[in-house]
Amino acid sequence: MTNFRRHLGALSGGAAVVALLASAAMADPAVIYDLGGKFDKSFNESAYDGAERWKKETGGTYHDIEIQAEAQREQAVRKFAEAGYSPIVVTGFSFADTLNKVAPDFPKINFVQIDDVVNQPNVESVVYKSNDASYLAGVLAAKTSKTGKVGFVGGMDIPLIHAFFCGYKEGFMATNSSGQVFENYTGTTAAAWNDPTTAGELAKADFDKGADIVYAAAGASGTGVIQAAKDAGKMSIGVDSDQNYMAPGSVLTSVLKRVDNTVYDAFKAGDAGFKGGVVALGVAEGGVGLAMDDNNKSMVSADASAAVDAATKGIASGSIKVHDYTADNQCP
Repeated sequence: MTNFRRHLGALSGGAAVVALLASAAMADPAVIYDLGGKFDKSFNESAYDGAERWKKETGGTYHDIEIQAEAQREQAVRKFAEAGYSPIVVTGFSFADTLNKVAPDFPKINFVQIDDVVNQPNVESVVYKSNDASYLAGVLAAKTSKTGKVGFVGGMDIPLIHAFFCGYKEGFMATNSSGQVFENYTGTTAAAWNDPTTAGELAKADFDKGADIVYAAAGASGTGVIQAAKDAGKMSIGVDSDQNYMAPGSVLTSVLKRVDNTVYDAFKAGDAGFKGGVVALGVAEGGVGLAMDDNNKSMVSADASAAVDAATKGIASGSIKVHDYTADNQCP
């Protein structure tokens, strides 16, 4: 069977949905993408890349779907569970409430929740220490900025994204204590993840205030920041996936959240290797880091590279302890 890659909106025809899903092979893995779509060049696309890597290496079949509205979360999860797909990976913290409601109804189906914790026996929760990787981005930005001023454009104004900002600010200020970091968010609803126009305007405002580097942790909205930086002759920092290729010579680096590895590992383990519980992935575990490749290597000086390497080792060893905003809602 070909991969199940259709928008839920096209499948909401009740009996037709059930009939199609019921025809699927049992125990195939699946992934449900968050708003923004699987080709968002960020978080969702990283999940897609992991699924495709598993498919290419194993020849296996997986199923995926892109939700188009908040109201479709539960419908998508239930339909996939009813079809017998397992494990089912959901990409994003916004699925947590849905899994808490749906997972108990399907005790024989295994789920993987990315970016939040769901305390159900058939759910594995994978969280990333993005504050660690953001700290590294802050160090690199401080070593690269000529103005001593940098910006941050987050997506939805929530603690998870505040953790990105705080890690970034902490790394920057630890490297340049007299510098300045501007903080912005594109919105307070899920629409904030898919608003590149607003994100680009916020980045332009930071550039007008003297920033020469702006870090975007905003899902698909981040493309607006990358474009604004390119147009202004400034620099941006991407997020989740390696976005350096989107504007070579303008994207300083990308803060990686290895969602691709999480999906790949979940599919590879299958139900037989499912463990449940909480998995926290940071620098030491190779779960987060910075993207360095041919697209940005000319932008990173030897001094900046050495500083990032030293900070990476410090975080991995524990000698540098990056504050986690989500633990106390405080940003030092």
